Amino acid sequence: KRLQESILPPEKRIKELLPDSFVLYRPKDIVSGDFYWLEKVHNKVIFAAVDCTGHGVPGAFMSLVGHNGLNQSIKEHGITRPSDILRDLNRISYEALHKDRDQFVRDGMDMALCALDPERLVLEYAGANCPLYLVRDAQVQQYTPDKRPIGGFDLGDLGFTDHRIQLRKGDVIYIFSDGYADQFGGPKGKKFLNRRFRALLVAIHDKPMDRQKTLLLEELNKWRGAQEQVDDILVMGMRA
Repeated sequence: KRLQESILPPEKRIKELLPDSFVLYRPKDIVSGDFYWLEKVHNKVIFAAVDCTGHGVPGAFMSLVGHNGLNQSIKEHGITRPSDILRDLNRISYEALHKDRDQFVRDGMDMALCALDPERLVLEYAGANCPLYLVRDAQVQQYTPDKRPIGGFDLGDLGFTDHRIQLRKGDVIYIFSDGYADQFGGPKGKKFLNRRFRALLVAIHDKPMDRQKTLLLEELNKWRGAQEQVDDILVMGMRA
């Protein structure tokens, strides 16, 4: 747990780079398959919400592959375009996981990755199975990811799609793993689902970011009740 927490960006660094933001991070077990990543490169703030296959120890090992791959792509290779980062990360992860062709590993990771130019309020996003929600004027705009994971299989010449978003002051961006929407609970023991998650984000989006984090956690606990947490939970929110 201590080792895994040491790779996560500290709260102080998050507030430096994304002053009006929050991170809700709730591992299912002691260690987690979800992790978040944040760094400033040149004039861009690059941040990601990542969901690795599984949870607990296997997920945590996978998260180290993902974290090191992001460091390599962005810090060492100097790549800042989200689709290019995902493509490079897929290559790094695939090579790390598939050295022995006879022992095929189906593990990989889903990811929403953003590059923000804070001066021009331009956000670039690319996703591997993880969408991005933008809440503007109490409406959710959903940006769709490519429907394939990072590192799970050889993508060959397949790349990822960039979405370029001109933000307005006050827009709120959310990226997340599927743990929140997949949580069982409520009166009938059903999943929370993306529909409820989107409605909740619209209902709270105009609140201060720290308050949003509290409200998300309260709603999750109320929904879950006595049910076990089924997966790692990660939600990142950022106001332009």
